[in-house]
Amino acid sequence: MVDAYIWGNIERMSPEAPVPVVSVTKKDFRLGGAANVALNIKAMGANPVLCAVVGDDIDGEKFASRLSERNITDQGIYKSETRPTTVKTRVISNNKHIVRIDEESTDVINNNEKEGLLTNIEKLLPQCQVVIFEDYDKGCITPEVIKFTVDLAKKHNIPTVVDPKKQNFLDYKEVSLFKPNLKELKEGLEIDFNVTNRDELQNAVVRLIDELQCDGAFITLSEHGVYIANQDGQHHIPAHFREIIDVSGAGDTVISIAALCVAIDLSPYLVAALSNLGGGLVCEHVGVVTIERELLMTEAIAKIK
Repeated sequence: MVDAYIWGNIERMSPEAPVPVVSVTKKDFRLGGAANVALNIKAMGANPVLCAVVGDDIDGEKFASRLSERNITDQGIYKSETRPTTVKTRVISNNKHIVRIDEESTDVINNNEKEGLLTNIEKLLPQCQVVIFEDYDKGCITPEVIKFTVDLAKKHNIPTVVDPKKQNFLDYKEVSLFKPNLKELKEGLEIDFNVTNRDELQNAVVRLIDELQCDGAFITLSEHGVYIANQDGQHHIPAHFREIIDVSGAGDTVISIAALCVAIDLSPYLVAALSNLGGGLVCEHVGVVTIERELLMTEAIAKIK
């Protein structure tokens, strides 16, 4: 998807309705959604390969142009003649978010789109070291797409990492690492528990792993840090004390670092610790930003034992 921004000044109210008039001073058109995860992957020094569906439209062309500017391949992007490119436009004035305008379709992809997407996945997946499912409940990722991709990844011995949403939550069977946040975990399993009670948290995660038959689960707990568990044990890592300015994009950073750690077979503790640290670092900046790997390395050496 695309994150578009319109900045401007408000100096008067509209004579047509009780709404402010924004005099535009600047516009921007940025890679968003799973493409922001790709930017984080790129910032960490790896080469992301996006497989997704965009519209065969002007916004799709702008999207491809932004990928080219960042030296990210568009080989896995399927252009649909019937589906629009997802664009989320934010109008900002005096550093305040006035309104957001969404242009998108959340319908499940049609057969042509599905076949085009699966063809690209089949062609490109074998050359990769890890697969990330970045799910936004927008209709592109379906149970069939999930099963096809997981089966293909297992055939090539490639790990799969998931950042889920509610709709497909329990369809990610037999993945390598499943990474919901606390709210998604509770909603996905339709349970409630006290996150500060270690036993209740552990029981919920054990149930999740059993339900999905996945190798491991990694739960982000906001101010309570992160929790990771697999057959080798579990680790609860507290959040680092930081000046939180903006949490936008922190989840993208966390899944990016986690996936790269899984790709090089780091221990579960290091997967969680490095991801937790990176997510905290990007929260110290305004807006959606990518991780600075040199800063991550410096902080990791200082804080991770």
